[in-house]
Amino acid sequence: MTTARASRALPHPARDEIRLEGVLHALSDPMRLRIVRELAADDDELSCSQFVLPVTKSTTTHHFRVLRESGVIRQIYRGTAKMNGLRRDDLDALFPGLLDALLGAAARQSARLGEG
Repeated sequence: MTTARASRALPHPARDEIRLEGVLHALSDPMRLRIVRELAADDDELSCSQFVLPVTKSTTTHHFRVLRESGVIRQIYRGTAKMNGLRRDDLDALFPGLLDALLGAAARQSARLGEG
């Protein structure tokens, strides 16, 4: 691996380092939950630019970093794009049913409040 490529690698917690309280904290923010819902609905990697969030670019970057550092998402560079994927396998292995329950609850809340 070249030095330039290695410097673009982003740190992620290993599966055994992911903590429930970190995941719950990451998902407690409406913007971060929105990102996770979009990733879950697409079931593929999405670039940061594919998300249209009503916050500044620096705030968006912060939200992605919190999700990555908590172990909820994996971010990798593909060329110049930073791609984001949900770490569903890791989360389901550690906390069976948690992600589906949270996504279902978020969808029900969104419907109840008349949100997209």
